[in-house]
Amino acid sequence: MAELLIELFSEEIPSRMQDRAREDLAAGVVKILDDAGLAHGQANSFATPRRIVLVIDGVAGEQADREVERKGPRVDAPEKAREGFLRNLGVTDYRLDEVEEKKGRFLVARFTEKGQGTRALLEAELPGVLARFPWPKSMRQGDQDTRWVRPLHGILALFGGETLTISFSGVESGNTTRGHRFLAPASFEVTGFADYVAKLEEARVVLDGDRRRGTIFAKAKELAEGQGLRLRDDEKLLDELKGLVEWPVPLLGQIDEKFMELPEEVLVTSMREHQRYLAVEDGDGKLAPFFITVANIEAPDGGRAIVEGNERVLRARLWDAKFFWDLDRRTSLEDRLAALEPMVFHAELGTLRQKVERMERLAGWLAESCSADQKSAQLAARLAKADLVTGMVGEFPELQGVMGGYYARHEGLDER
Repeated sequence: MAELLIELFSEEIPSRMQDRAREDLAAGVVKILDDAGLAHGQANSFATPRRIVLVIDGVAGEQADREVERKGPRVDAPEKAREGFLRNLGVTDYRLDEVEEKKGRFLVARFTEKGQGTRALLEAELPGVLARFPWPKSMRQGDQDTRWVRPLHGILALFGGETLTISFSGVESGNTTRGHRFLAPASFEVTGFADYVAKLEEARVVLDGDRRRGTIFAKAKELAEGQGLRLRDDEKLLDELKGLVEWPVPLLGQIDEKFMELPEEVLVTSMREHQRYLAVEDGDGKLAPFFITVANIEAPDGGRAIVEGNERVLRARLWDAKFFWDLDRRTSLEDRLAALEPMVFHAELGTLRQKVERMERLAGWLAESCSADQKSAQLAARLAKADLVTGMVGEFPELQGVMGGYYARHEGLDER
């Protein structure tokens, strides 16, 4: 029994693709082993921004011999058909029998097929697994016909501590890999999975995604609590962040107080969707003027320059948001309806303005049917799409509908 270790080392893999990719690699290799009848232990897969890794322990060194039964031509078939069948068996030690079936008597050859060595099997089959890899999006590298999610730079492939000889996308396999892009870029040799993990840690790479996620959460929570605040729950963003860094270093930044008058959704969208920052809140759940960014390096200055750079980027985004917030409130939602006229809703259903008119009629009918305030229902329907032509929604499309509510409240419209 031996250990199989595979690492596919490339340029940065999109975070959203990493977990699926490691599962697909495991499934593809396990299928090779299972189809060949090779015993093996559990398959464990890992992913970082620059590598997909698979380790399977307890893999049998060769297939067991198996008894094969192969059906041939009818007994009364021409001699050439019999000779061709026997020649195609590829063996000389066989037993030839006759079996009776509904369609007549047929020749059946029985022989023992010697098991293939696992090393040879893997070397033959692994390139096919990579060539068929189901990336949602992929690209060609140079003049290669093969595709991969990002340019592939290295293949680490070890079986029983010895290098497997495979080639894919112009890259030859070996027993070396590299660490963190900036902190430890030099290559190093690997003898097995335990050695691989230990050397990656020394080279500032945390292989386990759950560990990276845990580090981000724990340190971010500590930074927030250091300000007497708390980290706002965001499981989805934590899942994404673990796929953006190999050596996570959370850092605390500050938001200028003048931007805190903006709607909370604007601040959170700027931080979360555009910058991948974690939000911080006070004990009442109100957004605090801080954010947490996750760096991929341990900077000599403790991250001060990184924080300042992120604050500068966020400040520029929020200046834009503040400009749109101030500008949009100068025009009423009612006055924006005309701007919906040129916007096509559907080729066969007209413009957005026409859609709004249909919504208004439908809202009036529904309100009348259930004895609700018909005028309020029609007004709500008429203004429902007006924020689509505001500057804020143009900058932050995710906030359509949300901003309409803020602008309606600013105008003093009935919230019922």
